[in-house]
Amino acid sequence: MSVELTPEAVSAALQEAVSLVQNSHDFATLKANKGLIVGESSALSQLNALIKNLPGDQKAEAGKLVGGARAQLNSAFAEKEAELEKVAAALALEAERVDITAAPKYLRSGARHPLSLLMDQIGDVFVGMGWEIADGPELENEWFNFDALNFHPDHPARAMQDTFFVSPVENHLLLRTHTSPVQVRSLLERKLPVYVLCPGRVFRTDELDATHTPVFHQVEGLAIDKGLTMADLRGTLEHFARVMFGPEAKIRLRPSFFPFTEPSAELDVWHPGAKGGARWVEWGGCGMVNPNVLLAAGIDPEVYSGFAFGMGIERTLMFRNGVSDMHDMVEADVRFSEQFGSVI
Repeated sequence: MSVELTPEAVSAALQEAVSLVQNSHDFATLKANKGLIVGESSALSQLNALIKNLPGDQKAEAGKLVGGARAQLNSAFAEKEAELEKVAAALALEAERVDITAAPKYLRSGARHPLSLLMDQIGDVFVGMGWEIADGPELENEWFNFDALNFHPDHPARAMQDTFFVSPVENHLLLRTHTSPVQVRSLLERKLPVYVLCPGRVFRTDELDATHTPVFHQVEGLAIDKGLTMADLRGTLEHFARVMFGPEAKIRLRPSFFPFTEPSAELDVWHPGAKGGARWVEWGGCGMVNPNVLLAAGIDPEVYSGFAFGMGIERTLMFRNGVSDMHDMVEADVRFSEQFGSVI
């Protein structure tokens, strides 16, 4: 049933959302309900989306009506959030109280972080296929990070809002935004054919939230040889997916665009053990290496061809092991790592 943008509908949506706020009696519940209260799926957000369909002379009044309701709701949510966060902090402090008269507890053995374990596991998969592991600097030259990878000078990824440039900008130094520069360095430093896996830490100007972090990890693969095709790429990725997600895993490739590959594809994996049931999950990007990238490395694209792929380690860990919040990966809480086994 379609919803009409009326004062009554706005009032009802506001009352329902405020009720959800007031009935959230702990910080975890409020956090879980945030999407329904103030997120894109909330009733007020859906009503706000209807404004664009109104006649021009009605949009201002409708915007004022919905905007006022959203302002009231955001204020109520922020007030409740601060209140419950204070309560949660007090409870946590009480739970962590130390009785200095009690017998001492000896420290437990530590555990390697699951991200480093996963990167090692991925490396083992490709070393087992005869590939090599390649590494490169995190402070990178703009030519390796963008120009050699066929990024146009006006490409938005070069902008300051996406990339950490190192002052002075005229030196063309930046914190690498992907591990692809390692691929370029490998092509310049190694003899052909080249089969390298490039894991490492990368940097982008994202805010830290449940699904994003400004410092994260990628793994990228590059194969350059005579006669390589998309069939070789697909076979490699299918084997990789089955090792990572089980023998029932499968992949699909959807047409896409990346400056450094042509043709390019988005990579989805059918994850039979996904939290909430088996489903398709977007995993990464891939494609055949763009001839311009080969030319930048002094390789004749008429003789050699190749494929490349890349995916985020954090994202892989999240849907592979049911991790729902990126904060858990960066807060250095050994209890998180212990869930994956105390591997030395």
